[in-house]
Amino acid sequence: MPRHIDDTQQLDSKTRRKLEDQRRMQFRRAIEDRAEAQRLAVETSDFPDLIAAAYLTSAKAGRRSARPTG
Repeated sequence: MPRHIDDTQQLDSKTRRKLEDQRRMQFRRAIEDRAEAQRLAVETSDFPDLIAAAYLTSAKAGRRSARPTG
């Protein structure tokens, strides 16, 4: 079975640290985005009428901005 080879082992320590930091930040952002999405889902699940109203309002606003001027 082929093993996963980490390409960062061949890099110097500064570059390796930078890549690891980038990977950690991406992971952290993904966790924060998911937590935010879950929080919003919980908040909006209590008010399903507001979701529909917000959708209708944004759809109307989108149609207004799409009208040609002139």
